[in-house]
This record gives sequence, structure tokens and C-alpha cells, in this order.
Amino acid sequence: MNKIAIIQRPPVLLDRSATLAVAVDSIGEAAAAGASLIVLPETFIPGYPSWIWRLAPGRDGALTSLLHARLLANAVDLASGDLDLLCEAARVHRVTVVCGLNECERSRGGGTLYNTVVVIDPDGKLRNRHRKLMPTNPERMVHGPGDASGLRAVDTPVGRVGALICWENYMPLARYALYAEGVEIYVAPTYDSGDGWISTMRHIALEGRCWVLGSGSVLRGSDVPEDFPSHLELFPDPEEWINPGDSVVVDPQGKIVAGPMRREIGILYAEIDTARVAPSRRTLDVAGHYSRPDVFQLHVRRTPAIPLHVVDEPIFLS
Repeated sequence: MNKIAIIQRPPVLLDRSATLAVAVDSIGEAAAAGASLIVLPETFIPGYPSWIWRLAPGRDGALTSLLHARLLANAVDLASGDLDLLCEAARVHRVTVVCGLNECERSRGGGTLYNTVVVIDPDGKLRNRHRKLMPTNPERMVHGPGDASGLRAVDTPVGRVGALICWENYMPLARYALYAEGVEIYVAPTYDSGDGWISTMRHIALEGRCWVLGSGSVLRGSDVPEDFPSHLELFPDPEEWINPGDSVVVDPQGKIVAGPMRREIGILYAEIDTARVAPSRRTLDVAGHYSRPDVFQLHVRRTPAIPLHVVDEPIFLS
């Protein structure tokens, strides 16, 4: 048995350093409570761009550009060490951490953001980086599409962990790719919520016969910082639940064992046993005896989407 923790707390919108501090404190709290796997929400650092659902691209173009510039400046560049504090927290507390973030690559110009989820092991090492394959609706004006280089499950001390982000979980072939990787703990960081989303988490658990950790985002009007551009225009009601969260834990038989944590800020804990996964697949193993590879085949191109390939020729000077 392993204790897992899903952190359902708001970020400090558009502030990477302050949000990292929230994440590090939350990891310390969850680890002290005995958690060995700790999950943080979709694009937690430095926050999900919730304003995109409230702005009109043409009418609000100037404000959209201002907010995007702030988001870009506070995004995470893995190569620059922006996530070092989180990795160090995982190492110090000897826990596995799954965290969503807005990612950029400044060495490539830094102009494109990716909706990314990372897995960090108890040694503080980055075990996987998965970029959301298809941004959802207005997210396409914020995030670029990812590739499949991180579409995989990785071994951790708590079990074999894989993750899909928000509506990627409605992509049957992406789900199947994780099932075929032998995922035992399926993590779904999301900005979605509600009964429909909870039923999706239960369906995935039943389909994949795996543990499903639905990591919800939570945000109230009062959580929006005072210096947020057009704060009162976009989020005028401090009592509004902009997103209610709905974090949930589902077992390999589709039974909810913790949550949904709705309109509540805190940490959702659950005890999970990955030894239940293989026996649950005795009757239904969609990547095994139910896969029919003689009829169906899935090909996944894991080659990273690199925009420039350089072949240098030696230069001879006379």
C-alpha cells in the first residue's frame, strides 16, 4: 500500500516563484502526512490561463497580449533550472512528484508555450516530460501542440506512472498508448470538473483496470492577485468559484475511494495498492488479451518535434 496526495490549492497566478513556494510547502506537508506520490494540478506553475474563457480575441486583443506576456515571462524553462526547487523538494522528502506547468524553451526563442506535465523521482531527477498533444478550444491561442516523446509510463517506487492532461483523456488512442505501456497509476491533471468529468475518470479506471488520480484545479475570485491585469473586469466576484476542483481517486474497478473534493482547498489523500492492478486485468486487459493485434494496431511516433536539424560541414581555411 502507498499513500498518495493530490494537492488542490490555487496557484499565485502569473507568479512562478510564489507558486513554486506553494508547491514546495504542499509537498512538505503531504510528505509529513506519509504520502509517497504527490500530484499537483494542470499548468499549476504559474497557473492555468483561466482568462481565455472570458476574453474575446479581437475585442480584448491588447489585454490578451498583456496577460500572455506575463504568462510567458513566468513559464518554466526546464533547461534553465526553473524547476530546481521542486526537484529539490522531491529529493529532500524522498517522494515522487507529478506536476503540471506552462513550459517554454528559451534556447529556441521562447515564443511557444506548452501545457506540460512532469514526473520527478525521489532522487529529484526528471523522469518524464509530457506535452499536451492537443490544446483544448481557446487554449490553442496559448499553448502549442506537443509531441509523443513523453507519451509513456515510467517506473517509480510507488508503481508505473503515466499521465494525460485534461481533454487528452478523451483521446482513445492516447489512453491506449498508456495502457500498452503497462500504466498502474494513471494521473489526469485537469481544468475540467463536474459529474461528466468524474464519470470519465471512472470509465478510464474500468477500461484500463488501473488506479486513476484525477487532479483538479481550484480557484476562487479571491485567489486572483490584486495586481492581476483587469482583475475586477475579469473576476469581479471574490466569492465566485472559478473552478471547484473535483479531485478524485478511483480504483481499478471504477470505485471512487476518495473525493471528489469539490469547492474545497486542501490535500486529498488515499491509500492505493498497485498489486490490485494485474488481477483486475484477468477479465479485461485492453492491451493484452482484449487487444486483438491481428485486427488493430497502434503506431506511436515518439520522435521529438525538433524544428531544426543541423549537419555541419568542416570549414577549411586556406
